[in-house]
Amino acid sequence: MKTQSYLASSGFFAGNRPDDLIAQFGSPLYVYSEAIFRQRCRDMQQLVDYEHFTANYSIKANSNLHLLAIAREEGMYADAMSPGEILFLEKAGFKPEQIFFVPNNVSAEELQFAIDHKVLTSLDSLAQLDLYGQLNPGGRVAIRINPGVGAGHHEKVVTGGKKTKFGISMDQVAQVHEILNRHHLHLVGVNQHIGSLFMEPHPYLEAARHFLSLAEQFPELELIDFGGGFGIPYHKLEGQPRLDLETLRHELTKLIREFVARYGRPVHFKSEPGRYVVAESGVLLGTVHAVKQNDATTFVGTDLGFNVLARPMVYDSWHDIEVYHGGQLVETEQTSPVTVVGNICESGDILAKHRDLPGITEGDILCILDAGAYGYSMSSSYNNRPRPAEILISETGVARLIRRRETIEDLFRLFEF
Repeated sequence: MKTQSYLASSGFFAGNRPDDLIAQFGSPLYVYSEAIFRQRCRDMQQLVDYEHFTANYSIKANSNLHLLAIAREEGMYADAMSPGEILFLEKAGFKPEQIFFVPNNVSAEELQFAIDHKVLTSLDSLAQLDLYGQLNPGGRVAIRINPGVGAGHHEKVVTGGKKTKFGISMDQVAQVHEILNRHHLHLVGVNQHIGSLFMEPHPYLEAARHFLSLAEQFPELELIDFGGGFGIPYHKLEGQPRLDLETLRHELTKLIREFVARYGRPVHFKSEPGRYVVAESGVLLGTVHAVKQNDATTFVGTDLGFNVLARPMVYDSWHDIEVYHGGQLVETEQTSPVTVVGNICESGDILAKHRDLPGITEGDILCILDAGAYGYSMSSSYNNRPRPAEILISETGVARLIRRRETIEDLFRLFEF
């Protein structure tokens, strides 16, 4: 089947050529589209037809300050998992009331940090709730509920159910109330998260319906956070359909309005779309340095090691790949299976295994699609290889550096001599 360029049809590069970007900013290189990013923010802000609804940007997916500032401009709120993420969000202009702290197994110092910064915190165990009550008696608090069900594309991203570390079980509600009463805490919010990368609306809707029935047990709620895990089509070059947002919007709006009518008071609803906002907004460019044959396997050696993009190694994740030769997309019906690997000294440094791709030669540029989420944020300096640069292509097509490439000097700076 002839290779079709998704990036060309979406206008991702806005007139820029991948080889020119590599020549200007170096390889490997993370590239983001401002136009796509803003549109995905708007998609999520319009997810529910209810005046008290806000989508939360998940900073763990991508913490670049420039992207955070755009998300804030588009009206998104944000969730954070650490004091560092809170500080990044504040630096990008988010106000305390726009940040939701959802930590897991943290110290008293981290909880106190959120208290001092006036950020609402959700606790996901009885022990953490009790600790928070000792630190902030009489304060406002939320809890993360484990709904008893989970979903996701890999066991490592399932965040609900009996086999996950997250959330307070509903059979512990009596103990929750005892801790709240003992510390005079005001439970103002509940949240859940069943997992990541669901591509059908119905599991999310069923989880939301079940969650709302649980939420009715808490009479003074101001906030209900459905969580997220909204999937994107990672197999888009094969025609994988998108998540049906229209069905999700219609049914979720109906659930919310019915709940508010029963509950008898307005509640602020949130969702955590996670990767949906930023995944398709970013690609990763890299260079082919060696092509070789080992027995029956053709290896394409690149500078795209798992230090740059960890998802395939961690989750066996699929990323579509486009091949550029001389700055032009290689479009051909002739493909052959190759294994794309990086430059890290590990046998597991595999980006794509036995992937049918057009003929690849040294010097070609590979474009890894849908790398905007959990790409740079999970990168490392393993093998003492500095992290790549990040650039943003504006809505007018101007490419600019938004995070410079790390250097060996940066790696040396943490040492005391």
